[in-house]
Amino acid sequence: MGAAFFYHLTQRPLEVTLPILLEKARSAGWTVLVRGTEAARMDWLDQKLWLGREEDFLPHGQAGGPHDALQPILLTASADNGNNAGCIMGVDGAEITAEEVNASDRVCILFDGHDPEAMDRARQQWKALTDAGCAAQYWSEETGNWVKKRDTADA
Repeated sequence: MGAAFFYHLTQRPLEVTLPILLEKARSAGWTVLVRGTEAARMDWLDQKLWLGREEDFLPHGQAGGPHDALQPILLTASADNGNNAGCIMGVDGAEITAEEVNASDRVCILFDGHDPEAMDRARQQWKALTDAGCAAQYWSEETGNWVKKRDTADA
């Protein structure tokens, strides 16, 4: 049974934080699904991942290709888990279900701390998932380092 980790981005933007979390997930041996809400935004993230330093390259692809199931990191704007990922990363308020949290090794929900709508959406997701009995942690980088601020296991 997995858990949902909420990452409140205030110091570094998504395109900086996401590759760090992807590397950690891949180091844990997980395949990863990055789920957004718009195909254009997934195109943008795809470009950001390709433009990184060569030694930091993260093998990935966008959903809709012939080899989705083989992708170690798959970017998508759909609800499908096309690569049977053990780790799902939701960005831009993408829908994450309690069933997905419970079936995954880890779910990460990244949200922009400078966007009031993104913060409201993250609060709604926290409530929906914890009300459904999912374990959850809230992480903040407001001090410049990631600090766990809340853990339902401690409640």
